[in-house]
Amino acid sequence: MFPSLLRKWVGFCTVAVVLLVVFLPGYTKVQELRDTNRDLEVKIKKLYKDNILLQEELKLIAEDPVYQEQMAREKMGLVRPGEIPIKIVPAKE
Repeated sequence: MFPSLLRKWVGFCTVAVVLLVVFLPGYTKVQELRDTNRDLEVKIKKLYKDNILLQEELKLIAEDPVYQEQMAREKMGLVRPGEIPIKIVPAKE
């Protein structure tokens, strides 16, 4: 009776080890791929939001003359004829 139980136990342990050896690397890879997929989905959502904001800005640049002037003044430092540009330099301590 005891040797039969021992044989069953050894057989069970052997099957368990074989299953671990066969399936554990695949399971680990699946978990890594899920994590990567989750990270990529977050990046896609962020890029989608950024894209919407950039499309709105592009529309403003193309259609809104007030926005065009504001961007030209801020980003390019342009001034109208007769205006005198003034640069404010922060005081050094």
